[in-house]
Amino acid sequence: MRKFPPLNSLKAFEASGRHLNFRLAAEELGVTQGAVAQQVRALEELLKIKLFERRARGLSLTDEGRKYLPPIRRAFDMMAEATGNLSPQDAVVTISSTPSFATRWLVPKLGEFAQDHPDIRVRLDASNALANFQTDGVDIAIRQGKPPFGPGLVAEPLFAAELVAVCHPDLATGPNPIRSPKDLFNHVLLEDTHGQWPLFLEAALGELPVSDMKTMAFSQTSLAIDAAIAGQGVALANREFVEGDLQANLLCQPFAFSTKTSEGYYVVAPREPRNPMIVATVREWLTDQA
Repeated sequence: MRKFPPLNSLKAFEASGRHLNFRLAAEELGVTQGAVAQQVRALEELLKIKLFERRARGLSLTDEGRKYLPPIRRAFDMMAEATGNLSPQDAVVTISSTPSFATRWLVPKLGEFAQDHPDIRVRLDASNALANFQTDGVDIAIRQGKPPFGPGLVAEPLFAAELVAVCHPDLATGPNPIRSPKDLFNHVLLEDTHGQWPLFLEAALGELPVSDMKTMAFSQTSLAIDAAIAGQGVALANREFVEGDLQANLLCQPFAFSTKTSEGYYVVAPREPRNPMIVATVREWLTDQA
């Protein structure tokens, strides 16, 4: 007989882990903030591990919490998908991508997809964990890298990874204006986990003591871009991720230099998908968007 923690405790943990905030989790679940905190505390006591660090401005996951959250989230997603699939008229496609790709490129386009394909419901799995097509219920994945991505998988190019330096327009024209890559030494560089600033600077200026640069690090590209929009420094981002912000004048590209990495973005799916017609429709739509 399987032994599970109480479902309400798992729901409270999963929602709190997504929002990193008990209040927002409570609003989503329709209960009080105290009830969510109590359910999480009960789960921690049952498992005899600490899942969250409680901080003044919110929550952060412990190492154990980071390991526990993805499979719990996938379990809830799979239960929701299984329930949804009981309706024969409701076609569901699950797309896996990183949180930054989802936030900066995919999500703004999904409204148009819903209008063009009202008979297909999209379930987006935004996670830094590499999706498994056999066990995670994923139909299509957006992956950055070089094909092949695995046996039995087909990859179609989506777009190349062209990196550009971007910042708030006021920062580019302020007391220390940015007109060329060398002017970056006067500003904070906003880094993400890809660590592409050294390669960008080397391509633009040659070997430089990057350790002398002022930096601020973020766990996701989308957070670094948000910090740039807030005027906190200069971010290095894929042009596709910031095109809308450049057009809206929320960001500017202070100089023309850009560089392309060898790892572009690809639409990846099994050679023999579970729902061939739906997968083909979504793959075609994704490539058309790029």
